[in-house]
Amino acid sequence: MGDDVFPDRSMALRDKLAWMIETTGWLLEPVGANTATDPPLPGYGYTIGFEQTFGFPEVVIVGLKPVAAKGLAGMIADLLRGGTQIPVGELFRGLYDGEQRAGLLPVDLDAMGEMFESATAWYGDEPYRMVQLVWPDRGGWLPWEDGFDPSLAGVQLLLGDPPA
Repeated sequence: MGDDVFPDRSMALRDKLAWMIETTGWLLEPVGANTATDPPLPGYGYTIGFEQTFGFPEVVIVGLKPVAAKGLAGMIADLLRGGTQIPVGELFRGLYDGEQRAGLLPVDLDAMGEMFESATAWYGDEPYRMVQLVWPDRGGWLPWEDGFDPSLAGVQLLLGDPPA
């Protein structure tokens, strides 16, 4: 038996998703980078379960390693579990250290839905929503701002429109 987190390695994908969502209320689905596209699509991770557990859109985080994306998604889950109202489509503070700004940008699932295969499979015919959590560079700039580190431009692609 040992320390294996799955009770049965031969479980179907839907059963694994169900087990993880029943256990923790949500999960993070990591997706590797796709260098065959133009421009290349960096790796990303997205939640499955936020919509049903918290009544909040699923969250996608682009350009971070899965462990970092899961940590950020976990921080959002903790805030939601505690009753915090997190705004969508506008900037807010309190998620990142040093009072840096964050934002949750609505993602158009009609245009981007193919990026979220497992979520679409999980929800089936039930509609779900997706927002992109944007993260600041070391200087605190967000991807659409003039001061944003240009070396990160291809790492954190925007899937939604920035706030006005």
